[in-house]
Formats: sequence, C-alpha cells, structure tokens
Amino acid sequence: MADKRDLDFTYTTIDKIFRLSMGETGDYSGAKYDGDFSMSLEEAQLAKNKFIADSLKINQESRVLDMACGWGPFSHYITRERGATSIGLTLSNGQAEACQKNGLKVLVKDCRYVKPQDFGTFDAIACIGGLEHFCSIDEWKEGKQEKVYRDFFETLANLMPRGGMVYMQTMTFSKNMIDYEDLDVKAKKGSAAHVMALMVKEFPGSWLPYGPEMVIRNAEPNFKLISQSSGRLDYIETIRQWRKRFRKFNLKKYGLYLSLIPKYIMDKEFRHQVAVFKISPNKICFEKEIMDHYRFVFEKI
Repeated sequence: MADKRDLDFTYTTIDKIFRLSMGETGDYSGAKYDGDFSMSLEEAQLAKNKFIADSLKINQESRVLDMACGWGPFSHYITRERGATSIGLTLSNGQAEACQKNGLKVLVKDCRYVKPQDFGTFDAIACIGGLEHFCSIDEWKEGKQEKVYRDFFETLANLMPRGGMVYMQTMTFSKNMIDYEDLDVKAKKGSAAHVMALMVKEFPGSWLPYGPEMVIRNAEPNFKLISQSSGRLDYIETIRQWRKRFRKFNLKKYGLYLSLIPKYIMDKEFRHQVAVFKISPNKICFEKEIMDHYRFVFEKI
C-alpha cells in the first residue's frame, strides 16, 4: 500500500493549493454528471454525494465510516443534509487538520486495519478513491494484489451487520493498459508509456485493480453487488474543471506555487510528480481507455 509518506506528497503537499482552488471541503474525486456536462462542477459533486447517500440509505440514524475521506466533502454532506453521524479516516495530516478545523470528526488512520473495537460498527461505509492506494507495485509484483483486496473486504465485513451497505469508488486499469515494463518517463509525451509512468510518479506506492471484475471478485463471499457503473467520461470532465480552478488567479495560491520553484529546480522526482499540472496524465489515461473509473454499491450478506 502507498504509505503515509507517499500520500502526504500527493495530498498534504498540495493541501493549501487545493483548498484555495476548490474550497475548504473541496471534492477531489470524480463527480457525477451522467452525461449532462452543462452542470457546474459543484452541482455534479453534489449529485455524486447525494447518489452515494441514497445508495447507502443514509438518514439521521445512520452511523457512517468515511474511509479515505479527503477534505471531508462526503462527511460534510451527510452530517449537514442527512443528520448522520460520521467518522472520517485519512493518512494525510494536512487533510485531517483541515477537516478538524471545519468541524468534522476525522482521524489519521490506515483504513485497512480498522477493527470494531476502534470505533464500533457502522450502518454504512464509503470508500471514495481509497482502494486505488491499497496495493503497491511491489505487492502486485509479488502476486499479493488479490489478497490485499480480499483482506480489505474482510475488514469491511467485520465493521457492519448483515445488510450493511458499502459504496466503493475507484479507478481501475482498462482494456488499453500496457505492460509495466513499458512504462517510461522518457517515452513520447502523451503516449501510454509516458502518462502511465507519470501516474506512478504522482501516486507513489499505488497500483490499480485490473478492471471491475477484480474488485467484485474479491468482495465475495461477504458482499453481493447491488450496482456498478462507469464514471470514466464524468471523470474526464471533472479533471477539466479542476484544471480551470487550479489555474484561476489567487494571490496567496500563486505565492504557494512560487514557493515550490526551488524544489522544482533541484528535485527531478518532484518535477515528474507535478507534471499533473502540465499535461494531466490521469485525464489522458481515461481518454485513451488505459484506465476506467467505477462506482460500486455492495450489501453485506
């Protein structure tokens, strides 16, 4: 799994820049347009959070665990709009501190090792983007990827009663994924080899599931699939909107950009990691169908 240091680069390093671009509880996962790209990003993110809450049957009596909660947009929605009780978990200090300042109960803890004795049990669990970070490249190379996912779903099963609901949103590799050995940051810019190499740099320690089948297969026998849908096109539009907001001028934000220049000049790895601000490798991966994006709803059996 991506460790705390890995995720602290991706989410803590850009914490202030992100919140200045997207708002204090900005949503850093694929929105839900359902083909209506006339919607604003905020409307599409609200639609996503409503869809998740509805799928999980969340109401004022619900106790919800928000795994890999980011800056807390889903917890914010269900506590204020549904009256639910929520606990959020993240590995990023920057995210946890931002959430706590905004009145959310969020802790720094590894989602994979939560036990009932830690926080009790839950009626529903949301894991929005977390699964993307649970298997490392080394674990994949060692043939441990299936076990990583099976163990995680076992963890989820232990945290809820029969009939409990789980929402899982994750990127997956798709039909045009290439061999790992072909990844190369020196490959032709925009090629599959190049953008996938940059994805590895941007999300160190993370390796994606191979298609929705891998996720569903490892949810069994503890869960039955209620629904699944691809959000690939929605994510492409989400990224377009994010890029507009990251570029929108704000004096404090651009001051932070400038503060990163010495590191950019001196650190080659950092230059690869911030390439997302130049060419958006994840957007290209979705466009080329190297990656896909799925929304799963499971019920414990």
